[in-house]
Amino acid sequence: MPTVYVTAPPEAAEEVARTLVAERLAACVNRVACGSTYRWEGEVVEDDEVILLAKTTDDRYDDLVARVVDLHPYEVPCVERFDATDVLAPFADWIDDETTPSPD
Repeated sequence: MPTVYVTAPPEAAEEVARTLVAERLAACVNRVACGSTYRWEGEVVEDDEVILLAKTTDDRYDDLVARVVDLHPYEVPCVERFDATDVLAPFADWIDDETTPSPD
């Protein structure tokens, strides 16, 4: 079961998180404020960012990543996958339920 780590500027983070949950690509997205230091185009940059931890499923992962790329204001967004090897069964079931596309 993947958790997807994404960083975003504060002004975009809430929209990304809300969209992922509203579109059932993630069951939950935690938002954590952070300061980031990185190299971009030959310069060392320091920015305020928000870490997004999106809980999803293998089936929804590719669509989630595509949607993050669509929504994200960065040219190269940080999107990393971490696979949980041990998840509380009721929590895993909840993630499955909440990321199952609703019938239209």
